[in-house]
Amino acid sequence: MTFHPVNAFFMLPLMLVLLELGRRFRNRQKAPAESPAIEGAVFALFGLLLAFTFSGAVTRYDAHREFLIEETNAIGTAYLRLDLLPPTAQPALRQLFRDYTTSRLHLYEAVSEEVSPTSERLQQEIWQQSVSAVAAPGANVDGTKLLLPALNMMIDITAKRQNAFNIHPPAVVFLLLFGFSCGAAFLAGYSMNAKGRSWFHMFSLALAVTLTIYATLEIEYPRQGLIRLY
Repeated sequence: MTFHPVNAFFMLPLMLVLLELGRRFRNRQKAPAESPAIEGAVFALFGLLLAFTFSGAVTRYDAHREFLIEETNAIGTAYLRLDLLPPTAQPALRQLFRDYTTSRLHLYEAVSEEVSPTSERLQQEIWQQSVSAVAAPGANVDGTKLLLPALNMMIDITAKRQNAFNIHPPAVVFLLLFGFSCGAAFLAGYSMNAKGRSWFHMFSLALAVTLTIYATLEIEYPRQGLIRLY
């Protein structure tokens, strides 16, 4: 289950409504009880949940960037080691590498997949032609020792990126975050001065929470919103 970053903006009007409902609910109470300890505990839990969710999203985003650099280096290393192959085998493999790099760049246009069928097909073709080339008569003896491990690393990194792409907090964490946002808004409205409302403070709270949740979802689900891993 994924959450599109744009969904966070539904929190803004919802929190404003809950703030007003909380304020009106208190006005209807004859003797509203003050519970600063309970309110402080709820807001502290909400702040911790928001902070840890944001921190986890940033950590996973950094891992995506590290894997991107690792894959770029792996492709570059394998491409350079094509020089170890017989000259007749190099042009076809270099073209396959260019096609493979293009297919990997196109993954940024996709949202639901990390390794496209085109990339998988090109991986197989590159591997098969490389194995045939290093075993051909007159091939450099170092080709098997240097090229094939580099190709293996280039292919393996896609599995790591696929795994990182699919790792997210359980959906219950985000549902709990949305629930705490609504509860905190109602509680904040209940704690407001019964004589009147402050639209500035109400809007500031709702906007701050909404933007924080939006930024968290943007970082957690790159390629679905404005953030891109280029």
